[in-house]
Amino acid sequence: MELLFQALYSFFCVVGFSVIFNLPRKLIVIASINGMIGWILYYGLQNSSASFIVPALIGSICVGFIGEILASIQRHPATLYIIPGIIPFVPGYGIYYTMYHIVNQDFQNALTTGAESLFVAISIACGIVLATSIFRLIKPYLNRVKN
Repeated sequence: MELLFQALYSFFCVVGFSVIFNLPRKLIVIASINGMIGWILYYGLQNSSASFIVPALIGSICVGFIGEILASIQRHPATLYIIPGIIPFVPGYGIYYTMYHIVNQDFQNALTTGAESLFVAISIACGIVLATSIFRLIKPYLNRVKN
């Protein structure tokens, strides 16, 4: 039941950011499903993994790869699917608590939460770059098979 709620929350989170980013209406649902799939993978890995970096990396690879596939099929830029899809992964709570600890002059906890947030952000970026690079490498072979 918790997984269902997480899926719905992530779907509506991506819908909200898609509206804010002024995504075309016909792409909002597709981009939200992409973000939801990535979040389900992230959430499942987060509960089974001791690392906080691996779930964000694998989830963003999933979102990036699905975004590239959708962009290729529908002839739109991949960023229209990828950027809203990674919004649920963004470590907003970590950044908030980093600033909270800095204001309270608890620099040890600020350093810890800031480093975790930075590593998650880097893993999200690396996941997208990996997915895009892998898709660009295999796309010519897919086009040959399709033709």
